[in-house]
Amino acid sequence: MTTVLIADDQPLQRMGVRMLLHGTPGLDPVGEAEHGAEAVRQAAQLRPDVVLMDIRMPGTDGIEATRQIVAAGGRTRVLIVTTFDLDEYAYEGLRAGASGFLLKDARPEELVAGIRAVASGDAVVAPRLTRRLLDAHAHQVLAPEGATANEDPRLKELSDREREVLIAIGNGWTNTEIAERFVLTESTVKKHVGRVLAKIGARDRIQAVITAYDAGLVRTKS
Repeated sequence: MTTVLIADDQPLQRMGVRMLLHGTPGLDPVGEAEHGAEAVRQAAQLRPDVVLMDIRMPGTDGIEATRQIVAAGGRTRVLIVTTFDLDEYAYEGLRAGASGFLLKDARPEELVAGIRAVASGDAVVAPRLTRRLLDAHAHQVLAPEGATANEDPRLKELSDREREVLIAIGNGWTNTEIAERFVLTESTVKKHVGRVLAKIGARDRIQAVITAYDAGLVRTKS
C-alpha cells in the first residue's frame, strides 16, 4: 500500500484527489494539508510514501515545504502538482528536491501512474518535457555562467563514459537515445545511469539533470 499526503490550499482539489485515491487499489490517502507548514508537520508525523505538493499556498509555500521534507532525510518523496504554463517556480520545486511534477489538469490515470512511479523511486517527468521545463526556467536559478564542470566535486568520481551519460541525461535524452548514440544496449545504459545517480548523490533522473546544468555540462539555450 502506497500512502499519500495531499497538500493543497483548495478544498475541492484535495477532495477530488482524495476520492480518486480512495477508489484506487494500492493507494491510501493518509492525510491532507492546506499549507506548507502543515504539510511538513504531517509528513514528519505520518511519514507517507508520497506527498502531492501544490506550490502556491499561503504562508510556507510548496517549494520551501518540499525543501524541508527532503532535508529531513526520510523515505517520503514529493510530487509537485501544479500548472506548468503559469507557474514559473516549477523548476525551483524540482531543485528543492521534488521527484517530479504533473500538471493539475492531468488525467486521473496519469496522476495515479505518477504517484506509483515516484513511490518506486522513479522520476515522473519524461526527459523531453524535463528539457523544455529547464530551458524555460533554469536561467532563474542556475549557477553563474563562469562556473565550470571541473569545479564541481560531484563529478570527480565519474568515468569518462559516465560523464558522457550525465551530459546526455542533461540534454534530455532517453535511455534508448543514449544507447543508440553510444552503441550500447539499453540494459548497459540503465546500469550507467544508476551508477551516475549514485556517484553524484542524485535521488532520481531529474536531480541528475539539475546537476548537469549546475556543473556547467549543459547550458540553456539563449
